[in-house]
Amino acid sequence: MPIADSIARVEEQIAAACRRVMRPRTSVHLMAVSKTHPVTAIAEAFNCGIHLFGENRVQEFAAKQPALQAAEILTGASPARFHLIGPLQSNKAARAAQIFDVVDSVDSLRLAQRLDEACAAIGRRLPILIEIKLSSEASKHGLAPDAGELHTLIERLPDLKHLTFRGLMTIPPYADDLEQVRPYFRQLRELRDSLAQQYPALQFDELSMGMSRDFSVAIEEGSTLVRIGTAIFGARH
Repeated sequence: MPIADSIARVEEQIAAACRRVMRPRTSVHLMAVSKTHPVTAIAEAFNCGIHLFGENRVQEFAAKQPALQAAEILTGASPARFHLIGPLQSNKAARAAQIFDVVDSVDSLRLAQRLDEACAAIGRRLPILIEIKLSSEASKHGLAPDAGELHTLIERLPDLKHLTFRGLMTIPPYADDLEQVRPYFRQLRELRDSLAQQYPALQFDELSMGMSRDFSVAIEEGSTLVRIGTAIFGARH
């Protein structure tokens, strides 16, 4: 299916999910997950009006940057914004701070401190999300909701002057029955609400949850940012 048609279908599904729970369509942002896909596919999505993209690896996105610059996707009146949504090692924090607009996968105080130091060195502020791990799967990353480090990190955020905290992100376990993933999305929303009460000086506006299979359920449970890869670009290369 052409990317334009795929985007139109995803947009219809997002709008339908919003209607079911009486949310405005504008309350949900659509991120096209372009990891492993070529710049030509990104350009096609960009020309269809998608200006928010997600990449998993620092090296992969760095390699794409020259072609993205040449295609004027990173420049102009309304340039694309790229989020790092994959796990980030502390030794790559400096490079990530240089090339990404947002880092969605902060999962430790040490990583947050490294990003803050890197941003201080180049004179920028970097928006971040904290990744929360809600399942026991070894392949998932993030801080557990009851981890002491989660609260330590949140309490230290005001001291990290070059970071701007935006909210939480999660990836639920895979399930054939989408109703089995609903509790994970609900848990993240409830965690967000609880933390927002405990730390009223911080902004918990963003709930990044929901991917190609389950984004409609995520929207019903309060997602503000859905990360769609396969449903837009097709199978990964």
